[in-house]
Amino acid sequence: MKFLKIAMVLALTSLVAVGAYAETQSVKISGDLAMRSFARNNYDLDNNDPNVANTGVESSDWSTYLTNTAEVQVDADLTDNVTGVIRLVNQRLWGDVYGNNTAADNTYGIIGAPYTDQVAARTVSSADSFDVNVDLAYIELKEFLYSPLTLKIGRQDLWFGKGFIVGANLQDPNGNLLPREYTAIKSFDAIRATLDYDPWTIDGVFAKIRENQDRADEDINLWGTNVGYKFNEYNAEAEGYWWFKQQRYVGTTSNGATMPSVLNGHQSNDVHTFGLRGSFDPIEDWTIALEGAYQLGEYIGAAQQIEERSRSAWAVDAMVECRYFQDNFAWRPVVGAEYILYSGEENLGNTTATTNGTYNGWDPVYRGKFDTAIREFQNVFYRTAMGSSPSTTNQHQILLTGKVEPTDSLTLKGTFGNFWLAEEWASTTTVVNQNEEQYLGSEADITLTWDYTEDVQFGLLTAWFFPGDHFANSQDDVATDVVGSVSLNF
Repeated sequence: MKFLKIAMVLALTSLVAVGAYAETQSVKISGDLAMRSFARNNYDLDNNDPNVANTGVESSDWSTYLTNTAEVQVDADLTDNVTGVIRLVNQRLWGDVYGNNTAADNTYGIIGAPYTDQVAARTVSSADSFDVNVDLAYIELKEFLYSPLTLKIGRQDLWFGKGFIVGANLQDPNGNLLPREYTAIKSFDAIRATLDYDPWTIDGVFAKIRENQDRADEDINLWGTNVGYKFNEYNAEAEGYWWFKQQRYVGTTSNGATMPSVLNGHQSNDVHTFGLRGSFDPIEDWTIALEGAYQLGEYIGAAQQIEERSRSAWAVDAMVECRYFQDNFAWRPVVGAEYILYSGEENLGNTTATTNGTYNGWDPVYRGKFDTAIREFQNVFYRTAMGSSPSTTNQHQILLTGKVEPTDSLTLKGTFGNFWLAEEWASTTTVVNQNEEQYLGSEADITLTWDYTEDVQFGLLTAWFFPGDHFANSQDDVATDVVGSVSLNF
């Protein structure tokens, strides 16, 4: 009898195992490894400053360190058009065992209001550099209910268009990285529904950005709709979108450390973004792209702000790329130019609790498109010694780009940018000294990549930011960034 029971249990186990195996069509394991070395100089534009380079504080003259990023992803294709995806990530500094334990929030861009989502600062406690984080964890249901509909539920990447509005939710959960713009974790906790009516594509998205406390009305959420159309000619495409970054109950009860409140009641800091994007090839070797967006909503930019303020802001991105010479010369040159405008708030440096009126500064939402190595992150991750506007608002920028391929395995790319404030940073002297100069400076980036094999790549980035008249004497030293890398994809 005992033998019969054992046999029955084994038989049942085998049947369950066979049934489970039958449900799994295929399993794919992939991943990548990336090692980088950094040498950075004068990131605060002041070569006399001794402080440590990090988010929210001024940088020392030279900062050198190495980082390691390891990612492993499992894609499981099941029956009935069901897919499960999990990606695990570890990112750390070489030689750092316990993490940085910085007193800065792990959500990016917390230099302070009015630049960010105004989330509270918190200390990373006993973080271990060898901790593994979950970057992706979602279920994909194709042909859900009926064939055009695909549903993704869980932690996933979101990228729409060129990433001008939504593309990256940069995070470093353990506070392990000094160069936080290099984080591998850019995902969202989201639900995404996609209707594919070729050539039309319609997306609806809800994402939970931050669960603040127990209240249902105090979180940061992202809602959005994106409608795209692909034309049959000229490689043309067009998109229209609405994104709603919802931040309610901005008060002292909810993360009181840095979240400002309004004296006449707890108000919201909502941002509605409406936009259009399009691109086409007027001739085979040229591409022209244009994107424009407008923002409205409510704005809170200073603690104990007396009056509620409305938003009215806009942004434009215009780009042209020429590939005419690519097939006519051995080095396959490609050149391009791009202009970007983020509207700005005049006299932003002197914002106080009594400042009123409509706020005209652009909010970056969850932009994923980054164009330069240094200026892109000034006063977002790296504070300049002299107070100034962050790169995500109140700025004109013109970029000239070029790329050549000296050999089949070598690629050399250069970017030169010029930057101006759209509005004066300080037209009066209230909080900061009057500063009517609007030329921020220029930047030159050079990137060399070598494809050692199909799976292994070496890279070298060198970048210099040359401060303009906006930055005062003794606080206008050239910033330098040198990054060497080697990566493996499998």
